[in-house]
Amino acid sequence: MSSINLQGIGMTSQRTRDRLIERLRAQGISNQKVLDTIRATPRHIFLDEALAHRAYEDSSLPIGFQQTLSQPYIVARMTELLLANGPRERVLEVGTGSGYQTAILAQHVGRVFSVERIRPLQEKARKRLRHLGLHNVHLRHADGGMGWPERGPFDAILSAAAPEVVPAELLEQLAVGGRLVIPVGEQGKPQSLYVYDRHEDGIEEQCIEPVLFVPLVGGVVA
Repeated sequence: MSSINLQGIGMTSQRTRDRLIERLRAQGISNQKVLDTIRATPRHIFLDEALAHRAYEDSSLPIGFQQTLSQPYIVARMTELLLANGPRERVLEVGTGSGYQTAILAQHVGRVFSVERIRPLQEKARKRLRHLGLHNVHLRHADGGMGWPERGPFDAILSAAAPEVVPAELLEQLAVGGRLVIPVGEQGKPQSLYVYDRHEDGIEEQCIEPVLFVPLVGGVVA
């Protein structure tokens, strides 16, 4: 990873990144700190070299194993929602994937506990996060739908994959005052992004907007 060009050239240059930020702002992303983080974080290093020139398009891109790098708008929107009620110290991420969403989160919260079921993706993400100097991320190879109960409860949970129904285990690992940001729905059918807030007297659900995510599936890949 030591040879990575963090600045990028051509279609991965700073000017291209700035155009992406303007598109995100036009789509309603209003948290300036989140926009600044996306502008400064080199998304091209989270893709294979053949796709790096497309890194600053506002689109999802394949990363192997039938998984995708989420589009920048979704990363920004989910991060913005997660941070909406104030600072978060302990955050669980379900689905490390390429590590890009992880990297964005790590620059806004105290610690990120990220679970990934596909070990080769996790190992690539680990190297990228280390290269960026993000040392407040803890990675685990496990079935993400079960969360990471030993490290909970969490101030916030973000899922990068869509279950058909919200796993009870994730709701149970939310601290009082905590927030779960998660896409829900069957693959190939309309999905929606939901927010769940845990209060002293129960869980409050809010449907945010239509989305399209890879499914949250069980099991692990070595």
